[in-house]
Amino acid sequence: MKGSLDTEFKVKLKNMILEECDREEITADELADDVELFSDESGLDLDSVDGLQISMLLQRHFNLRLVDPKEFRRIVTTINHLADHLQPE
Repeated sequence: MKGSLDTEFKVKLKNMILEECDREEITADELADDVELFSDESGLDLDSVDGLQISMLLQRHFNLRLVDPKEFRRIVTTINHLADHLQPE
């Protein structure tokens, strides 16, 4: 199933990201699937250190290595986009 259509997979991704970045003040339910993660609108207040943590998380759990910062920014935009990249079908 395509990642953006797999609610369970998206909740798992959200929880992993929230835990990795120590964001206890927001829950997976409060994080919209289509909001840009590194925007003010997400409420996550993510910075470059968080980006590195997310990159390492993706490598550990999904064997996705994002060395190029431009590639990271292209893939890790929203939960829907990231889920589709990790689970294309």
